[in-house]
Amino acid sequence: MTNPLHTAAPPWYREPWPWLLMLGPLIVVIAGFFTAYLAVISNDGLVEDDYYKQGLGVNQRTARDQHAAELKIEADLVLGGDGERIRVLLRANEGFRLPEALGLRIAHPTRPGFDQKLVLPAEGGGSYAGRLTPLHGRWHVTLEDDRQEWRLVGDWVAEKQAVLRLTAPVAATVAGQGDLARRR
Repeated sequence: MTNPLHTAAPPWYREPWPWLLMLGPLIVVIAGFFTAYLAVISNDGLVEDDYYKQGLGVNQRTARDQHAAELKIEADLVLGGDGERIRVLLRANEGFRLPEALGLRIAHPTRPGFDQKLVLPAEGGGSYAGRLTPLHGRWHVTLEDDRQEWRLVGDWVAEKQAVLRLTAPVAATVAGQGDLARRR
């Protein structure tokens, strides 16, 4: 008579448990190789080659922001025509000479290939218009005059905001002057 307690066990590779236990680490190793592959083939769009020159340009940008605050410049950016047209309505102090054209830079925070630079000619009465590639997602917007004496900056989520109002950062300008005076 055979004893049921002493039956021959199948080899380990025929059991499902070792395979299930090895599946987790195997998936992690495959995901690691895939991540390394993506890191090698993709472009690091956030790293700038001329970071030192950009750092030196901070003072110039701050001065242009302050000049826009002194002139009390405001602008409304309005998308139209299925997002392919943009209109800018510019307002400022009385006696302010409206520029012939405005420079508009729309930059994606992480993908520089989608950035757009536009020159918007004047249409009269503080209105400027131009064509652009439709916007989706979040964007950094910079609006400046044709002589680059002032600028306005802001962030725009195109799907949530049909109109973007840009104003000069008055509070930041005053705080920045105080910080600058303390450092001297």
